[in-house]
Amino acid sequence: MGRQHERDAAMAAIRSVYRITGRINTGSTLAETLQLIVDAVVDGTGFGAAVVNYLHRDEGYYEVVTAAGPEEVAAALLGTRYPAAEFDAYVGRSEEWGQLWYLPAERHSFHLPTWVPDEVPAAEGVDPQERWNPLDSLFAPLRAPSGELVGILAVDLPDDGRRPGPLQRELLEMLAAQAGIAIDNANLVEQLQRERRHLAASEEAFRLAFTGAGTGMCLLGVDGPGFARMTRVNPALCELLGRGEAELLRRPIADLLHPDDLDLARVAFAAATTGKGTPVRDYEIRCVRGDGAVIWIAATLSLVAGPPPFGILQVQDVTGRKETEADLVRRASRDPLTGLANRDALAAPLAAAIRRAHAAQGDSALLFCDLDDFKVVNDTLGHDAGDAVLIEVAKRLCGLVRPGDTVARLGGDEFVILSGASPVAALVDRVERAVAAPIMHDGQVLRVRVSVGAAVIDATVNDAGAALRVADRAMYQVKGQRPGHRVTDRVTAHGELHGAQGGIPLLRLAEAETAQ
Repeated sequence: MGRQHERDAAMAAIRSVYRITGRINTGSTLAETLQLIVDAVVDGTGFGAAVVNYLHRDEGYYEVVTAAGPEEVAAALLGTRYPAAEFDAYVGRSEEWGQLWYLPAERHSFHLPTWVPDEVPAAEGVDPQERWNPLDSLFAPLRAPSGELVGILAVDLPDDGRRPGPLQRELLEMLAAQAGIAIDNANLVEQLQRERRHLAASEEAFRLAFTGAGTGMCLLGVDGPGFARMTRVNPALCELLGRGEAELLRRPIADLLHPDDLDLARVAFAAATTGKGTPVRDYEIRCVRGDGAVIWIAATLSLVAGPPPFGILQVQDVTGRKETEADLVRRASRDPLTGLANRDALAAPLAAAIRRAHAAQGDSALLFCDLDDFKVVNDTLGHDAGDAVLIEVAKRLCGLVRPGDTVARLGGDEFVILSGASPVAALVDRVERAVAAPIMHDGQVLRVRVSVGAAVIDATVNDAGAALRVADRAMYQVKGQRPGHRVTDRVTAHGELHGAQGGIPLLRLAEAETAQ
């Protein structure tokens, strides 16, 4: 009967431990879980006092975070911190009792803060060697399922006043094992809650920043081929594009882009969203507003990994800057007085004419025009009259050429015509007659004449500067040998002296170099 009674008591104790360990997993916070653990120890394992030394691994210390039993235990120990290295060294002096650590009284040290009961329950009829000493300590490691130590459970005041036997130890081991799992779960839950709170705060901060941003912004779904789709837009983008939120979310992005920029935008966005090219950074394209106006935008796309992945597109209106840049380009390439191409702008069409000649696609003529009587007008009647002459001459020259030809002002009263017209003699004749026609300014009739020298742009020309020099030389030949009768007769007579085809001084580069 005695053994049966012991077995029944043991089974009852085990069932009690299983019952109370179920409670320790009901805590909604880590603090609640830790308190349930020490309460379970006192309620179900036969010890009158228990504390949890929680390990703050990153900070390197243990802290007594919860206690059960006499009020003196909590008053003496709660909040006490031990350097992890020192506490581990102290506990390391223990004897191993299975999964437990027993530190006998003779190994006790007052170096670390501790609680020592004034007395322990009486243990009559017990061998003095088996009695529990007030300085005895028993520890149970608390481990996560991974085996990582999360704390140390310390117990005291055994109910029977003796060192715990095999059953009591096993009960404590069972509870400590469940306690370690419960602590790990509570840590995970609190971490998840912190992350959720952080995420909620981040989402709220993003919402406020997104909505209130002065820069146009939208979120893009980038999980499919082709253009991304807008899933969220802010008020600044709606205002910039002159369209409502519902319209922007409904319409394909392609409908918002200028047709001429559609292919370039498609390639850039596809490369950025598939990871096969350079991400979109300040990519400048044209968009069409709701009122039909065309604007320039600078788009920056940042990708965020999913699932699902999405993009944050920031858009700025750079129309003003683009217009300023275009105006600067125009100013840099145009003569400010006449609006004609200047010397720098002439370089591109001249180079193109040389390339065509080398490719056997036809020669061109370069006419160098210099006004003969301009200085008289400018010095006698003033710069306003001189400017009026230059502007009118520019208009007349532009009216004589074909689309694709170039008229430029090199400076002063020097003009250049680059033309593929044939015969060149006819173009020279029209130029001289047009310039010689009277010019009305401020009630006065102004007259100037022009000396025209022509050079051939053929396969022998490799340098635009050389072609200009040859045409300039031909012009000075005309100016230096001008007779005093009709323009056409003068040009023809002068041309015949040189034997030039068509009766004008049309020089080729090779001839000019030979003449030197």
